[in-house]
Amino acid sequence: MNSSKKVDLKIIIIGALGVGKTSLLHQFVHKTFHEDYRTTLGASILSKHIMVDNTPLKLQIWDTGGQERFRSMVSTFYKGSDGCMLAFDVTDLESFESLDDWREDFLEKIIPTEQGFPMVVLGNKIDLNERQVSKETASFWCKEKDIPYFEVSAKNDVNVVQAFETLARQALSRYQEILENYLTDSIKLTPDDQPKKKCC
Repeated sequence: MNSSKKVDLKIIIIGALGVGKTSLLHQFVHKTFHEDYRTTLGASILSKHIMVDNTPLKLQIWDTGGQERFRSMVSTFYKGSDGCMLAFDVTDLESFESLDDWREDFLEKIIPTEQGFPMVVLGNKIDLNERQVSKETASFWCKEKDIPYFEVSAKNDVNVVQAFETLARQALSRYQEILENYLTDSIKLTPDDQPKKKCC
């Protein structure tokens, strides 16, 4: 891959209401944390330029609302995603239990549906004491689905960058694969494709 060519990737963050999706995004993009974010209605978008494996990336990161009543609207934002970040709150068992629904809804809506779509899971708020979801439980769920798992704290900036960079690396790898397949398919010449010589 030409290391000077910038690649644009769309990353989407999904998960239940109040798990800290907006806080994670602001910590990654701006290195800031506020206790009092307003609930995201629909989606908000931030961009960040990073380097991954000597390739400049522009991540367009979509922060989506987690309210159930907006679920159908949020799913319209999935189209064109290159990577998906599933977030839950380790102090809220219900937010972890809803991961299956969020994941299935996402995989149903993206086209084409494929195995191994770039995805990571973030267990946020590890800085709090009232933990309801153990690291082992979350790790087991992710291992079953072959998804990398990160224990994170948006407040204390723990593992946030690592999680985003892992997802960006997966998304870049998929992007390069698709591009390579497209280029290979478009230049294949079989004997049938070659022009026939006309007799004089």
